Amino acid sequence: MLSLRVAARFLRRSPGQTILLMAGIAVGIGVQVFLGSLITSLQASLVEETIGTSSQVTVSAEKEGSPVAFTSQRRAALAAQPQITTVVPVRTLSAIYDAGAESAPLGLIGGEIQALDTIYRLDENVTQGAATLADDEVMIGRELAQRFTLAPGDQLALVLADGKEAVLRISGVFDLGVADVNERTAFVGSGFAREALGFKADEYTAIQTQVDDPFASADVAAALRGEAAFDALTVTDWQAQNADLLSALRSQSLSSYMIQVFVLIAVALGIASTLAISAVQKTRQIGILKAMGMPDGRAGLIFFWQAGIIGVLGAAAGVGAGLALIGVFSLAGRGSDALFPITPQVAFVVISFVVGVTVALLSSLIPIRRTSRVDPIEVIQSQ
Repeated sequence: MLSLRVAARFLRRSPGQTILLMAGIAVGIGVQVFLGSLITSLQASLVEETIGTSSQVTVSAEKEGSPVAFTSQRRAALAAQPQITTVVPVRTLSAIYDAGAESAPLGLIGGEIQALDTIYRLDENVTQGAATLADDEVMIGRELAQRFTLAPGDQLALVLADGKEAVLRISGVFDLGVADVNERTAFVGSGFAREALGFKADEYTAIQTQVDDPFASADVAAALRGEAAFDALTVTDWQAQNADLLSALRSQSLSSYMIQVFVLIAVALGIASTLAISAVQKTRQIGILKAMGMPDGRAGLIFFWQAGIIGVLGAAAGVGAGLALIGVFSLAGRGSDALFPITPQVAFVVISFVVGVTVALLSSLIPIRRTSRVDPIEVIQSQ
């Protein structure tokens, strides 16, 4: 196509200008890819740290402390929800660790170790000892162990809510990543918790679940509330209980979008102004082409092709630069607790590339309009 060949020639005749335009797009798209991936990964890291090892949708009795029968109907209703990935019935109770001169309140979570592990990942989060929960064993958090100099094999003297006393052997020390949880939470065997609460074999204080998409927890909770099997029970989700965290995540996303929009606007203005200047500089050549019979539309396509070439090459370079920044950040944060891994999202990278090309093409509208006003007679007479 003649318009494409002329556009390529114009770009080659002004290499400095062409490189600057591509660099501008590359910087904008690179920032967009890196910043978008950074915010997405940060949100995923925050969600994982806060609710990744906890229940995301919980079924409990309306009256606190009352038992919930884990019937076959309720098992079937939970299994019918495709987004639920794990179901763990637990028995929770309060206790006080009696260290003699000092004591500490504890929330005990009782259950089978295999089931608890699907939510709390005790096996991978154990720092000392082993992840086992016989009826005479207990697993405690790292902060509690450090505070009272406890270790696997030690005895943990507990005073239960009804005044009864119990002594359990520490089987392991875990670290769930939250200091308050590590200090105030302990895991005990299902049989011990059932006996302490006086529950029947199929009675629990709560049914804890996790879903494949944490942000779908509200929909899953609403669906469970509509099931007859959960009438007279309370169904809560983590989003309703963590409004501040959700607000912070939304604010992060909004700030990221605003920064990306302003970067793209700056890139678009830079391309449009440069192409407009190029149109003025090439007025003589455009006038001659139009005098030779080139219609306005094909003359305008010259700058459309210029913008397209610059957009594709600049956006590709920007994607490469953004991925390189992600690689450098991930490499620097390897083995560091202060940084988190950034995972580039393929869909987001593709969208960023398309947005960069689109912005470049839209920026060609100004020079195209200017080209359509060029009068070849006036251009020839002015020479």
